[in-house]
Amino acid sequence: MKTSIATVSLSGDLAEKLQAIAAAGFDGVEIFENDFLAFHGGPREVGRMASDLGLEIVAFQPFRDFEGLPEPERERAFTRAERKFDIMEELGATLLLVCSNVSPAAQGGIDRAAADFHELGERAAARGLRIGYEALAWGRHVNDYRDAWEIIRRADHPAAGLVLDSFHTLARDLPVDPIRAIPGDRIVLVQLADAPRLAMDPLSWSRHFRCFPGQGDLPVEAFAEAVAATGYAGPLSLEIFNDQFRAGASRRMAVDGLRSLIRLAGRVPALDPGGPVLPPPARCLAVEFVEFAVDEETADALADLFAGMGFAHCGTHRSKAVTRWAQGDINLVINTEKEGFAHSHQIVHGPGVCAIGLRVGDTATAFERAKELKAQTFSQPVGPDELNIPAIRGVGGSLLYFTEPKGALGAVWEHEFTALRPVADGHLQAIDHISQSMHYDEMLSWLLFYTSIFDLRPAPQLDIADPGGLVQSQALLTEDGSIRIVLNGSQATRTLSSRFLSEFFGSGVQHIAFSTGDIFAAVAAMRGNGVALLDIPDNYYDDLAARYDLDQALLDRLRENHVLYDRDGDAEYFQVYTALFADRFFFEIVERRDYEGFGAINAPVRLAAQSRAAPPSGMPLV
Repeated sequence: MKTSIATVSLSGDLAEKLQAIAAAGFDGVEIFENDFLAFHGGPREVGRMASDLGLEIVAFQPFRDFEGLPEPERERAFTRAERKFDIMEELGATLLLVCSNVSPAAQGGIDRAAADFHELGERAAARGLRIGYEALAWGRHVNDYRDAWEIIRRADHPAAGLVLDSFHTLARDLPVDPIRAIPGDRIVLVQLADAPRLAMDPLSWSRHFRCFPGQGDLPVEAFAEAVAATGYAGPLSLEIFNDQFRAGASRRMAVDGLRSLIRLAGRVPALDPGGPVLPPPARCLAVEFVEFAVDEETADALADLFAGMGFAHCGTHRSKAVTRWAQGDINLVINTEKEGFAHSHQIVHGPGVCAIGLRVGDTATAFERAKELKAQTFSQPVGPDELNIPAIRGVGGSLLYFTEPKGALGAVWEHEFTALRPVADGHLQAIDHISQSMHYDEMLSWLLFYTSIFDLRPAPQLDIADPGGLVQSQALLTEDGSIRIVLNGSQATRTLSSRFLSEFFGSGVQHIAFSTGDIFAAVAAMRGNGVALLDIPDNYYDDLAARYDLDQALLDRLRENHVLYDRDGDAEYFQVYTALFADRFFFEIVERRDYEGFGAINAPVRLAAQSRAAPPSGMPLV
């Protein structure tokens, strides 16, 4: 599989874009004309830069408003094309991408357009070049790839071929099965882009909301399967117009792009016949542990909070200043080491989560898939009493460790920790979900990261009202709900999510939710142990009484215990929050009664309560 990306997909100047594309590992690049025009050097210099970086220039694009023009506009269009051919010869590019005409002067007619492309093919062939025709979704007369193909078929010139673009096809809900009948050797380029489903005109949709395959809602896999059926063996190229991508780091976005193509080829193996087989998505079974990196003073306060929530100090690491706190199926680790990764994380970010352990079906397979999908692996010296646990970099530079049910990696606690007491059942049963805060322009990156490596699926994205602005919230879940990860980001600078990023010096875990079978018993135990809970105003409970026909006794219990409530049909959800710890993170206790969501309707009330409770310099989390 030959991979490529258009320079318009990334931020930065042309040199920065080419360097990012090469560093990510792409084979080729499409040079977008605006990037070239803004470059301070000539086409030969661009060509040398690409060549020195090991990149093939697979296309120069776009050439607009060409076919179906009356005279004298028609002749001027051919003159423009010859000038583009001059540039291409110096660039070392052999393919010019021609978009379907959007000019009011354009005249319809398949045969007229075919004649134009035959002549343009003649002129290109005379220079050893080729042209490719793409149907824009908003083209004046040609906005369907089937019409574009008919024009190329009638043009009947070996230097003129078809360009297929997933966005222009899928945005108009065009059928993809007819693609299978197109000869693969007549397709000169395939461009791929996904997008969220939005009710807007195709041009605006295309210019601002495209994303990499796997980040949106379009059936890109069905499109790719149809392309693969043609026998097409040319480049698979990404062409993305997205405001978030233009604001993001070019190297990160380039890695995301290549990751999306590798993931797509793994799901549609016919795209890369004979290529390497991508291991299957890692099967997530549970959260094995959550590790907190803190200094010694903070560790004492955190241990007191854990004890107040019913966790027992069950083990101490055999050679490190690391303790295990457990309850039910929950394992929390406090790390106060003075060197190593956790210490470095604490120095940079302050007290907080530095690592998450995920129990997967097979660690070797999961680690191999992560590497193939360009995840950054992590290792550090292993002591005599430690296991070499596979790990990759996660959100904010934190770590994701892989454990498994059997073998040495299934006995981490027995191998590395001296047991102080057995793990006992308590009111808290398991980790229900982990919420991570990040910059808004990182959300699509981490969505792709998680859903590419693990068997996680995205739930519909939600907009949550914060007193300081809107927060976008994206949940990722396994089919059975054993793992739930929530990504939060905001473009507003005054939301609690955004303030956390400033205080924490980057992305990270904002809060952890624990499940319980009896939230009122759990709350009673925690309050009895002195655990401070988030105060919810009476107005909320007055409104709750109006929204739901609740028994007065239940309503009183909710109010007295600061418990939030939601209902979906017969399914019910109870949630309560601790106060902030170290002005940074907090914990949530939830009781689910066949409820699948996260109580989004309660989020504005909770955020307002946290905003009131936060000290001026504190950064509560979403």
